[in-house]
Amino acid sequence: MFDFENLDVYKKAKDLNKEVLNFLKENKQIDSYLRDQLHRASISVVINIAEGSGKFSKADKRNFYTTARG
Repeated sequence: MFDFENLDVYKKAKDLNKEVLNFLKENKQIDSYLRDQLHRASISVVINIAEGSGKFSKADKRNFYTTARG
């Protein structure tokens, strides 16, 4: 198990991603561009948290966490 997998924020981000995917699966009438944007944004949060946790400097970590939060 990687360190980031123990972070509560990572677990919550993964849950959010699953909720977004379920929402998109249930609502097929949503525009394809919007579907793609929502899907990519939700996975981006998860990825940025994971990547930021692997950085050694506080500035690097903060950059990835700020991107994830945005």
